Amino acid sequence: MNLPRGPENLCFDKDEFMKPDFDVDHFVSECRKRVQLEELRDDLELYYKLLKTAMVELINKDYADFVNLSTNLVGMDKALNQLSVPLGQLREEVMSLKSCVSEGIQAIDERLAKQEDIRRRKMCVLRLIQVIKSVEKIEKILHSQKETSSLEGSSPLLTGQILERIATEFNQLQFHAVQSKGMPLLDKLKPRIVGITGMLQQSLEGLLLEGLQASNIDIIRHCLRTYATIDKTRDAEALVGEVLVKPYIDEVIIEEYVQSHPNGLQTMYSKLLEFVPLHCRLLREVTGGGISRFREIAGAFEASLSDDLGEAPAGSPYCLLATHMAWTSLQKCWSAQIFLPLLAHRLWKLSLQIVARYSFFINELLLRPISNESSKDHKKLLTSINKESVLNPSSVEEQRNDSSPDPQSLPSISTTQLMLVAADLDHLQEWLPELMEIIKPKLATVGFMNIDCISGALEDSKDSLLGCWPALNSKIIQDLSDSCFSCLKSAVEIPRLYRRTNKEVPTKALPYVDAAVKPFYQLKNEYKDTLKPAIIEQWLEGALSTSTQKYFETVSDILSSVKKMEESLKRLKQARKTVTANSTFPNGGMSDDNKIRLQLALDVEYFGIQMQKMGLQLSNIKSLSALSELVQAAKDQISAEQT
Repeated sequence: MNLPRGPENLCFDKDEFMKPDFDVDHFVSECRKRVQLEELRDDLELYYKLLKTAMVELINKDYADFVNLSTNLVGMDKALNQLSVPLGQLREEVMSLKSCVSEGIQAIDERLAKQEDIRRRKMCVLRLIQVIKSVEKIEKILHSQKETSSLEGSSPLLTGQILERIATEFNQLQFHAVQSKGMPLLDKLKPRIVGITGMLQQSLEGLLLEGLQASNIDIIRHCLRTYATIDKTRDAEALVGEVLVKPYIDEVIIEEYVQSHPNGLQTMYSKLLEFVPLHCRLLREVTGGGISRFREIAGAFEASLSDDLGEAPAGSPYCLLATHMAWTSLQKCWSAQIFLPLLAHRLWKLSLQIVARYSFFINELLLRPISNESSKDHKKLLTSINKESVLNPSSVEEQRNDSSPDPQSLPSISTTQLMLVAADLDHLQEWLPELMEIIKPKLATVGFMNIDCISGALEDSKDSLLGCWPALNSKIIQDLSDSCFSCLKSAVEIPRLYRRTNKEVPTKALPYVDAAVKPFYQLKNEYKDTLKPAIIEQWLEGALSTSTQKYFETVSDILSSVKKMEESLKRLKQARKTVTANSTFPNGGMSDDNKIRLQLALDVEYFGIQMQKMGLQLSNIKSLSALSELVQAAKDQISAEQT
């Protein structure tokens, strides 16, 4: 509701009356702080008259509606009475429909409950079937083993593998048995399950004792893995101690041994004290830190790092032996032949150490100087220019291919090796999540469920690999740029090729431009299946931006020098009033200075065309537009002089 506006000099705000918490006493007390009560009264009377006038105008405006209001309400009661009956009937129908829907929902809920009960019973039956199959399968394997060897005569290692397989089946049997708890059929299977447990434990004890006596670590590992599958709560050292001590504490054995040997009891305990520590030390080597396995994994990996960037074996997804061994070592840590639940924390630590060591190895490589072959290529190119063979691209290529490394140079790394490092680094950091998927089920066997913790640690390791990229990219880009510009700066020899040589007008770019872009074509073609296109493009744009900036400075200096020389010759001509050798030929030929400008323009245009052929966006190459504008201005000058 909008109140009419009052005079500007009112002592109160008209909007105060429309506030929901308007209070008269508060309003008056606030106004008294500003004016006297007499002035407040006068302002209120004035505004009251304005309100009355506004109300009258409103009534006059809608007078017809006010008058017709009572007329329009005539007969309304009768119409309402007529509506009440069908509305009541509709209400009854709606209530009836609601009741039917409620009954339908209740019936559906009952059927769903029955279906859920059937599904639950079906699952129990399926689990029981699985239990029966597992029992029969285990009994069949055990029976077949007894018939072939009775655990004698066969390979202990093969026996360990068979028992480990049985234990896996037994673990599934226990799981399904727990899920089917309370079913009558399960009670009938319990004697068979208990019998299997006894046979399995008895076979394992015999095999474990045989492995301990033969100091066979592989057999001990099979036994420990099997025990971990059957009973996850049993401590490995206590288990081995029980197997070792049990023959000596048996009463019958003690009695026979004491009777048949003088001082038998003392002798028995002496042998026991010699026997148990020896094999417990062997157990600690297997489970208490995996010293031999640690040396086996870490030693092979460290040996690959000492190999001076050797190639990975055939069939490896990696290029370098060091990266291949890093990934192989990570996989080996969690392989079935190495992994033990008791060693999970140590294997996890070793995995992080392998990634950290590889990251450190990459950083060490980045400290090496790059093989300085480009400078030698450049010297050969300058020699070819001096002999005026720059117009023959074949001679340049032959001389570039004749370059050989300096035997006196310091230990260095080639650009090719750096690119292989980049490819391996990219693949390894992408495959670390795959390692996480290998580790998760292994840690689940020891009850470790805090996956976020180890995922965070592995992410940190991945970040350490990512931290190698800035220095690696910078090194490769710098070398590519140096290699490119070592050829581009040959443009400084162009003035000597045309000045006072009476050469023909240039029509194509000189071979030094092809030589400058050759490393980029090699990179794009030779490594397209090894490196991601985005990585190659980043290197190309970075190297070309740097070399183009230097090329721009070189061309700018050449054109400035040509202009100064041209102006000096003009001044000399005016002084002597004679025709110099640099002037336009009588038949309208091009001057030597303009030939130099045209040659630079052709070279720069060809340089840009080569970048386009590589699939690069020219707008991403810094200084290229400025370079193009520079030579275009030189061409415009040629045209102006020719006309």
